[in-house]
This record gives sequence, C-alpha cells and structure tokens, in this order.
Amino acid sequence: MNPLVEQALKDWKAGGPEGGQRAIESLASSAYSFAMKVCGNVEDAEDIAQETMMRLAPALKGFDDPRALGVWLYKVARTRCLMSRRTSKFAPAGTLSLGELMPDSDHTRIAAPWPDSPETIALKEELRKQLEGAVRHLPKPYRLVLLLRDMEQLDTRETARALGISAATVKMRLHRARLFVRNGLDSYFRSADATPKPKTNTGSKV
Repeated sequence: MNPLVEQALKDWKAGGPEGGQRAIESLASSAYSFAMKVCGNVEDAEDIAQETMMRLAPALKGFDDPRALGVWLYKVARTRCLMSRRTSKFAPAGTLSLGELMPDSDHTRIAAPWPDSPETIALKEELRKQLEGAVRHLPKPYRLVLLLRDMEQLDTRETARALGISAATVKMRLHRARLFVRNGLDSYFRSADATPKPKTNTGSKV
C-alpha cells in the first residue's frame, strides 16, 4: 500500500486542523501521482486530484482501514482518468494489440547486473526511462492493473475492486503487462549489448 495513504489516515485520526490538512495534502498527492502515471497529462492530473479530494473529503471520517481508503481513492481517480479527453505528450503514436503484449519467443534471457562503477547512476536512470516508456505503451486497462499491483501495491482482490473487474481478469492483464514490459526491457538490453564499445589503448609508446 502507498505509504502516503497510510500516513494520511493516521494524521486524520490524530485530529486537529494540522493533521487534517496533512492528510488532505498526502491524499491529493497520491491521487495526482497516480493520475499522472495513467493519463500523463498535467492538467488532467490536477483536475483528477481536485475532483477526487472533493469526493473523498466528506467520506474520509468513515474509513478505519488504510487499504480500504486506498482502494476507494484509486477507484475514483481511475474513473476520472478514463473520462479524460486530453492527450498526453508522452502518449505512444499507436496502440498495441493483445498479440503485441506477448513477448518474443526468446524472452528468458537474464540481463547481466549493472556494473559497480561511476556509470551506475547514469545507467539506472536510463533503465528507469526505458521502464517508464514500456509502461506508457501499454493499453490503459493493462497499465492500470500494473500500476495498482506493482507500484501502488494493492493485492489482486483490491485491484479488482478498484477497477470493477474480476480477480481472474486482474491476473490475466497483470501477467500480459509484465511480459510486455519485460520484453521491452530485454530489447533494450539487447540493443545496449550490440552497441560497439570504445576501444581502450592499453599499449605504451616507446
């Protein structure tokens, strides 16, 4: 579960105007972050966060379980995201078919670990960008499942409740989404391995 949601409920239960304000800010931040991952549009994400909090604030006192609060929060934000009409500047040019969600036949390759060198930070940043790109190329229904299960850490039943689908559908979409993302990263590693490395002159001049 998103730690911001857990802390928000603790702040709210603690009482007082400061605790209430911290709770609202934390929940709004969670809704905005989730909306940005789904929609990729700042204006949409801001609208979604605001509308989510308008609906959540009056009902907040009725929640005792942070996981139930998280499910409700993501359910409202998801509904607003699916209704959005703006196009993200990060959106892929085309959509994927179900066939394209499946990996290549040779998808079991295990990438070598990152080297422990001064280049590590730059390499990890590049990998993060590749991962974000692979997630953005997922159709929205698959992206939503992947975000809720692997990033927001909801379990299968909670994800199904948030999205209004069956647990079996969650498992199927998550499996295909993970395979596609793994295949995308595998292609990146293959490309990186194929890039010619600069030659180092180890000889010495006489």
